[in-house]
Order: sequence, then structure tokens, then C-alpha cells
Amino acid sequence: MKKIRVLLVEDQAVVREGVAAILSYQKDIEVIGQAKDGIEAIELLKQTKPDVVLLDLVMPRQDGLQTIPIIKEIMPEAHVLILTSFADNDRVYQAIKLGAEGYMLKDATHEQLLQGIHDVAAGEASIYPSIAIRVIRDINNPPELMFTTDPLTPRELDTLRYIANGLSNQEIAQKLFVQESTVAKYVSSILNKLQLANRTQAALYALKKGISTNN
Repeated sequence: MKKIRVLLVEDQAVVREGVAAILSYQKDIEVIGQAKDGIEAIELLKQTKPDVVLLDLVMPRQDGLQTIPIIKEIMPEAHVLILTSFADNDRVYQAIKLGAEGYMLKDATHEQLLQGIHDVAAGEASIYPSIAIRVIRDINNPPELMFTTDPLTPRELDTLRYIANGLSNQEIAQKLFVQESTVAKYVSSILNKLQLANRTQAALYALKKGISTNN
């Protein structure tokens, strides 16, 4: 079994050690490093090459929002899951815009945290439910979330609908009766046309526009 390698970045020792203890009981998750701020996180990132960076937002020296773009520059394949106490829309959207694929609150259950880690490790979006609802309802539409002059094809629109409903590429392929590699091409084209960074932004875009499999 291939374990999900997690780099844990949290300035509060009690929280950091508590999360590490929870993850230590999981057979398919391994904490390969712990850092107390963004500067330490970047050093460990180079050494450990994690699958998922579990990242706090508010930390001394270098906070989470400053750290996300550095992570993405050094190791684009690393997935970032925010774990924070702050649920305000500005932080949520900024984190996602910078490249985070998931946003979790520290009052999440163990099951929600573990699911979030598995989701982002698989390249899926993971947004704490109450945050997703508030972002969809309240955030203003920024220019980069508008359709370009190159519209989505019917198959790309179908793919976007399924992304909004949380389906993986494999599940979408089964729905559309195509190869998974074809779905990957659809997803890449969607992100390019809508000028989005990842599936999380695509899911939020679709949900905000009322795009769902029920349409």
C-alpha cells in the first residue's frame, strides 16, 4: 500500500502534535515532517517531497498565504490542504486562488480531516461544507472566473458539472463512457479556458454559476 506522505505545518505545538498523533494511526498516511512556520516548511519540502502539505494560515515569520505560491513553484505536484481556525471568505478565496486544493477548519472531525487529506492527495477538491456554502453565496465574481471567448464544449461542460458534484476523473469517465485520459484532457482544457489553477477553483466556479448534474 502506497502511503500518503504528509508534511504538517502548524505553529502551535499542541495542535501540531495532536494532528500528528491522529494521522499516526492511519495505515495509509505517513507524517514525514513537521514545521512550525512557512520557512521551515519550505526547507522540509525540499528534503521530504510530500504528497500533501497540511498547512496552517496564521504563523510567525512566514504565514500560509505567503508559503502556498513557494510550495507550488518548488514542487507543483504537492497538494496543499489548509487547516486553520479562520473561515472568512477573503482568506478562503485567496488560499484557493494561490493554489490550495482544500480548506479545512480545525474544528473538523477526525473523519473530515482524513477525508480531506485523501481527497487532495487524489487531486480532488476538499472544502469544509460551511465554508463552501458561504463562499458560493457571498464572494464576488472575480474577472478570472468569467467565461472567455473560447466557450466550453458540451463534453467539457458535462465534465465541469461532474467536478462540481465531487466526482473523480475515473468516475467522470464512467459517466461519459470515455477513457480516463480523455477526461484529464477535458479538465485541462476547462482550467485553461476559464483561467483557473485547479479543480477546487473549477468546482467553486461551477457551483457559483449553478452548474450541476441536475441542470
